[in-house]
Amino acid sequence: MIDPADGRAMLDGLRVVDMTSVVFGPYCTQILADFGADVTKVEAPGGDGFRYAASPAQTLGMGPAFIALNRGKKSVMLDLKLEADREAMREMLREADIFIHNVRAEAIGRLGFGYEDVRELAPHIIYVHCVGFGSDGPYAGLQAYDDVIQAGTGTTTLLPRVDGDPRPRYLPSLIADKVAGLHAAYAVMAAVIHRLRTGEGQHVEVPMFEAFSSFMLKEHLGGITFDPPVGQACYARQIDPHRQPFPTSDGYVSVVPYRPQHFCEVIAILGDEEFARQERFSTLPGIIAAVPELYDRIAALTPKFTTAEVVALMHANDMPAMAVRDMADMASEPHLTATGFMTRREHPSEGAHLEMREPSRFSGWEQAEPAPAPLLGQHNKP
Repeated sequence: MIDPADGRAMLDGLRVVDMTSVVFGPYCTQILADFGADVTKVEAPGGDGFRYAASPAQTLGMGPAFIALNRGKKSVMLDLKLEADREAMREMLREADIFIHNVRAEAIGRLGFGYEDVRELAPHIIYVHCVGFGSDGPYAGLQAYDDVIQAGTGTTTLLPRVDGDPRPRYLPSLIADKVAGLHAAYAVMAAVIHRLRTGEGQHVEVPMFEAFSSFMLKEHLGGITFDPPVGQACYARQIDPHRQPFPTSDGYVSVVPYRPQHFCEVIAILGDEEFARQERFSTLPGIIAAVPELYDRIAALTPKFTTAEVVALMHANDMPAMAVRDMADMASEPHLTATGFMTRREHPSEGAHLEMREPSRFSGWEQAEPAPAPLLGQHNKP
């Protein structure tokens, strides 16, 4: 067994055959690769479709999002309709610890790589199936994309609750895909620990719909948690239309008066002590009843200051605050740059690019520079 205190990467020695595409599965296997697993990405002719998404790219098939999700992996191109390539796949699986894919069960079975087939090749394998919906429910086998999952989980009804526009809308992020990828990563690691303890492999199913439902409903199940319900769905603080970034003289700022008494403290810090000291704010019920008015008062005061001035005032008084940054400015965000999270690297074919390191830090391991995202079929045998 690997010595856990030897400074090597935590997943060093684990061999992963990765037949996933787009975001859900590749995000999981990128995490495994970052932690030291040997990940071989198996791609059909033409490659993972996400190679061509999120243009522009320097080279066709090496789009920026693909590079971000597939660093540290090898790429082998196989046409599993061909027996010679199926045999090459079987050869890889015999040596693998983990097989992860997002092919529908019927299709993977026809190719000869269902769980029972693979277990015959590698009895101790951890077989991970990334699916849209749990296989024991009425949606089993349906296609699932981020938009579909956001709609099905009620997520598209959150923004209407905030701004009053009744149209359901997607959050502008592949948030369901990425959350499901995180669930898959920890499920794999749990299965690895189980195998270390028992010597047994197993079949692991990670359903995107259930994973994202769990993620969103932690707070938003709200009052319908109880039977009978004691209130409405959703965490009221999150859907309060007044709870938005505040305007400043040169932009916007996030200030978080997290505890009820913080509202009056923030208003006093911003210069309106008379308003903050009103008797009606001396009790918790009084503050709670006036929360919309308190948010509005803060929003009326912050334009008298620059964003930097508001942040400095809040930090000097131990209040959470941060300037609102545009997404386009994140490449040069000072904290991320100073911590080494955002680094400039050279890709062999794509040239200079920005890369985000694994965000966790460990005292027993320092992450080495990962291998660059592979070209399609780069690691096929000659």
